Amino acid sequence: MWLLTTRERLWLLFVNNFLRDSITFTMFSVSREFHFCYGHRLLDYDGKCAHLHGHNGRVEITLESETLDACGMVLDFSELKHIVNDWLDENLDHKMVLAEDDPLVPVLTALHEPMYLMPCPPTAENFAKMLFDLVKERGYPVCKVVFWETDKCSAAYRGE
Repeated sequence: MWLLTTRERLWLLFVNNFLRDSITFTMFSVSREFHFCYGHRLLDYDGKCAHLHGHNGRVEITLESETLDACGMVLDFSELKHIVNDWLDENLDHKMVLAEDDPLVPVLTALHEPMYLMPCPPTAENFAKMLFDLVKERGYPVCKVVFWETDKCSAAYRGE
């Protein structure tokens, strides 16, 4: 067994802290949750999700910044709420979300049913990426979006 002197222990502690501090930096993050209801189905899928069904969706959006604004915040939560909630209400809430090539699109269009069409399958993974891109395109420092399809199932997108 090796016994270190107090001086050696202090030196190791210093070196460890110095190395850790030299390769990491402080990052602030804030997150906000949003809730909405939607329906969807997955084409070419062998399982329950191949049929029309609905979910109570939840999305958590996390923003990161190395610095805080003059008020001591990464971003005012109400600003993020305004951007995301308005978009969700207008585009996804209480709508059927389908792939653009879904054969039900003409039928639901004829019935004047509200829909949101995606260029990809409407999976939790694709919802997470779509919402990440939305927030990033609006100029906010988004680092992660978690999309909860149910209370027990979620998908996350962290960007590139």
